[in-house]
Amino acid sequence: MDKTILIVEDEADISKAIDFNLKKEGYNTLISNNGKDALDKINKLEIDLIILDLMIPEINGYDVLRAVRADRSKDTSRIPVIILTARSEEFDKLLGFEFGADDYMTKPFSIKELVARIKSVIRRTSQSAVDVKKQWSYKDFAVDFDKKVVSISKKEINLTAKEFKLLEIFIGSNGRVVSRDFLLNNVWDIKDPELVDTRTVDVHIMNLRKKLGKYGGMIRTVKNFGYRFDI
Repeated sequence: MDKTILIVEDEADISKAIDFNLKKEGYNTLISNNGKDALDKINKLEIDLIILDLMIPEINGYDVLRAVRADRSKDTSRIPVIILTARSEEFDKLLGFEFGADDYMTKPFSIKELVARIKSVIRRTSQSAVDVKKQWSYKDFAVDFDKKVVSISKKEINLTAKEFKLLEIFIGSNGRVVSRDFLLNNVWDIKDPELVDTRTVDVHIMNLRKKLGKYGGMIRTVKNFGYRFDI
């Protein structure tokens, strides 16, 4: 299977149970019992999926998720993340999804269900990664990534290179939040966001929204963090 899953969980009995069952399914596994170690592994190793507990020491799960999606050191923004936590309040679920989680499970949980969700998320995100390299469409809104052509109702939309790159990133994010820092790094090649006015991103996205017309609203602003592409 050759997929590596990082288990970020500070309760040893839970992490061991997950580890044991994932290895039985043929996955490679890594374990972190705190947020700091998790981010270190994420930034240094090739990870295919993260199981992330929110209530972990040193750096909490929300901040780990924000850092993963910010993607300032390497391309981590597309790693699927399943939140696993004892907190079941609707607010926590919504906040987790707002920060870019792909799925959410509440303790106590079924190992079989967790494994099934892992397979589903990996299958879904892997297929999306393949599809987005070639073509993407929604109703009469179509994008050809090879030809760099965008059309609505079969009418070509003239985008600048940066606008096209922004759209490509949004479509490839699979509904996750994309930070301004990530966009500055990957569209403008600016590693330190303090060196540029972040309104540069906002202005380009405003122009992109206008050009996309009725589909411009798909690019949603996530306050204090960045943007998300919703279908």
